[in-house]
Amino acid sequence: MDRSLSYMELTDIQDSFLDEISGGQRQRAYIAMILAQDTPYILLDEPAANLDIHHAVNLMRIIRKLSSDLNKTVIIVLHEIHYAAFYSDYILAMKNGKIAAYGTVDQVITKENLNRIYQADFEILEVHGKPMCIYY
Repeated sequence: MDRSLSYMELTDIQDSFLDEISGGQRQRAYIAMILAQDTPYILLDEPAANLDIHHAVNLMRIIRKLSSDLNKTVIIVLHEIHYAAFYSDYILAMKNGKIAAYGTVDQVITKENLNRIYQADFEILEVHGKPMCIYY
């Protein structure tokens, strides 16, 4: 991956006020502020919420890349199964406030686990080596 792309995406808003930028730019600004604190852990709650697909995917790519490049532990609360499956190393799935499954992506993202957790029918396909969840 081109490391400069992600950092450029974080710095293209450096001379703007938060109330003057888009939702996607604002989320990137928040990520930059978190990184400036230089903590070993980053906690994010629905960072892609209310973003269109383009901005949400770019944000998840930035978070994944920065986590890998800077060796940070990133904990993200997500309701979007696809983002969790594609960008995570480990997943902790909860149901009714209790841990329903924990492990690597391949251990958690199974038809049986997802059917049990969400009480819906799932099919799991592989896309670019990652599980893609189809629910119906």
